[in-house]
Amino acid sequence: MTSPLSCQQLTVKIEERQLCQPLTLTIQPQQRWAILGKNGAGKSTLLHTLAGLRQPQSGNVLLYGKPLETMDRRLVAQQLGVLLQEQTSEFPGTVREHVLMGRHPHMGRWQWEQADDLELALQALRQVDLLDYQHRQVTTLSGGERQRLAVATLLCQQPKLVLLDEPSNHLDLHHQIAVLDKLTAVTREKDHALIMVIHDINLALRYCDHFLLLFDDGEHLCGPAEHVINEQQLSRLYQHPVIHLKNGQHSVFLPR
Repeated sequence: MTSPLSCQQLTVKIEERQLCQPLTLTIQPQQRWAILGKNGAGKSTLLHTLAGLRQPQSGNVLLYGKPLETMDRRLVAQQLGVLLQEQTSEFPGTVREHVLMGRHPHMGRWQWEQADDLELALQALRQVDLLDYQHRQVTTLSGGERQRLAVATLLCQQPKLVLLDEPSNHLDLHHQIAVLDKLTAVTREKDHALIMVIHDINLALRYCDHFLLLFDDGEHLCGPAEHVINEQQLSRLYQHPVIHLKNGQHSVFLPR
């Protein structure tokens, strides 16, 4: 089975600062990856590079075995979905019209949404508790409601690979869990894959089985959670002592 995403000798820079040393990585179906690091370590920049939103300094990214930079953007959008960190769209329309935008990569140039598309859109709104808001203007939504709408649009898009930049942004505890439950469940049910940038170590451990740690000097460490996540590596990553607490089946990492 072709891997959803891979990169070979990828380097990412902002001006003269190298954010990661040559990175070679393969994401397999059903895997859920978290990217961790301090503020300014380059997590979002790397995620945007993996999504094809910015060019790497060197190396390449393959989406299902094809060079991402050479692919038609409509085909990319059928396979890859991105949730950005902040939802700032001032699209002058209703919530339902906005979520239907997730179907556009699957439609012809002059094709209108069909009944099946509308049903997918309403189902996605239902999954993020926004169904009753479908006729509201997007500009009237709060930050958390806009974040949930962005998630609904992503669900409606039905990509095979999902890249998330701080998906819990602006969400209360209930919706953090509900949204991440849904997004990660899709990867298990349909052989899809997921990569998320997230600050909350314990949310990452709850939902992700593989980790990529980005250190300040451009060094990185990646692999299965049990090989990468421990007190020593997290203390080094955040430059602050971290302790590991266990209580039965529950396990958390906390600042000392």
